[in-house]
Amino acid sequence: MAKKFPKAPSHPERLCWGCDTYCPASDMRCGNGSDRTPHPAELFGDDWDSWGLDDVGSAQDGTHSDEPKRTPSCAPNAT
Repeated sequence: MAKKFPKAPSHPERLCWGCDTYCPASDMRCGNGSDRTPHPAELFGDDWDSWGLDDVGSAQDGTHSDEPKRTPSCAPNAT
């Protein structure tokens, strides 16, 4: 089972976040590369875990549609 991923670690720069091993940055054992993988908070800021969740409410109540909205310029011709 995978370890729980921390949302806001106190010192994310000390670990490699590339796999579930969470190796120390000075001793990477997993072979994930020569550079450590940064935590998403280091790359995108402290609110990284709330990105893309703006439309969650409408998806749960059934009003969300993955279909693109049609504009008059791309609507099918009524014949």
